[in-house]
Amino acid sequence: MTTVRFGVVGTSAITEWFIKAGKKLDGFEIKAVYSRSIEKAEEFGKKHGAKLFFDDLDAMSKCDEIDAIYIASPNFMHKEQAILCMNNGKNVLCEKPFATNKRDAEEMVKCARENKVLLMEEMRLTCTPNFQSVKNNLCKLGTIRRYSANYCQYSSRYDKFKEGIVLNAFKRELSNGALMDIGVYCIHPMVNLFGRPNSLKANAVKLSTGVDGEGSIILEYDDMLADIRYSKITHSNIPTEIQGEDGSIVVDKISTFGDVRVEYRKGGVEDITAELEVEKDEKFEVDSIYFAVKEFMKSLRGGKKESDINTLENTLIVMEIMDEVRRQIDLVYPADEN
Repeated sequence: MTTVRFGVVGTSAITEWFIKAGKKLDGFEIKAVYSRSIEKAEEFGKKHGAKLFFDDLDAMSKCDEIDAIYIASPNFMHKEQAILCMNNGKNVLCEKPFATNKRDAEEMVKCARENKVLLMEEMRLTCTPNFQSVKNNLCKLGTIRRYSANYCQYSSRYDKFKEGIVLNAFKRELSNGALMDIGVYCIHPMVNLFGRPNSLKANAVKLSTGVDGEGSIILEYDDMLADIRYSKITHSNIPTEIQGEDGSIVVDKISTFGDVRVEYRKGGVEDITAELEVEKDEKFEVDSIYFAVKEFMKSLRGGKKESDINTLENTLIVMEIMDEVRRQIDLVYPADEN
C-alpha cells in the first residue's frame, strides 16, 4: 500500500492540524470527510482537497476508496464510531483520549482484533523523536526515582465558562474535562516508559458542571514515585522531569515533547534534543501530530494490526489509570452508565 487514503470524522481545528501534518508525508491522501451536516463536510473537505463527503458514517465506512479513518469527534462518541468503522473493515486512528473508560476501550480492541484491522490511539507525544531520545538516554540517570510531569494550560474556553457560557471542553455529557483533555498527555509517556503503577492517589478541583478543572495524581511504582499535575484553569511553565540518582532528564514542554536535556548531578548538561524532519508550525506544533500519523501509516503499510510504539496494552493501562482517578475524584460521565 503506497498511498493511504484517509476519511476523517470531525471538522474541528484538530482535524485541520491532522490534515496539515499528514500532507507533509509521502503517500498521505485526504479522501473523504464526514460531518453531521453535509454542507459542513463539503465546505471543510473541498478546502483540504477531499473528493467525497458524507453525513452518514456507515456509508463512509463502507466506501471502497478509503483505507483508514481518523476519528476526532467528542470523546464519548469514539467507541461507537470506531467500532462501526472497524466492523466495515476500516483501519482506525482514534484521537486521545481513546475512549470514555477502559470498558469501552476493551470493546474497541476486541473489535479490532476480530476484524483484523489496525487500531491506534493518536497519542502523538510518544511517537516523537524527542520521546525516543528520552527512552534511549534513561540509562544515564542511574536508578530512576521520580517521574514528575506538569501540564497546566489556562483554557480560553474557561473565560467563557466564567461568563456562564459552557463550551464543549467543560461539558460532562461529552466526557470532557482537564484529565481527559490534557492530563492524559502526562500519563501516556509515564506508562510507555515505566508501565502500570502499583497504586495511585488523586485529587481534583471540580467545576459547577461536574468536570475537573485541574487535578494532581501521585503514583507508586516498586522503586520510584510519579507525580502529575494538570490544569485547564491555571497556567504553568514548570518543565517535566525524570529524576535518577545520577541526574535528571528535563522536558521543556510536555504538550509537544519539546527540547530535552540531561542534567547530571555531578555537573554538566547534555542536550539530547532530536533533529526534526519537519518544520515547526508557529501557531501549533504540527510536527508532533506528524509523527503519530507517520507511525500509523508505517504500521499499516507493514501489515501490522497494532503500533509498536502506541501499543493497545499501553492504551488500556492509561484508560485503567484514568478510570481510577475519576473514581477517586467522583467524576462519572453519562457514557459510563450506558
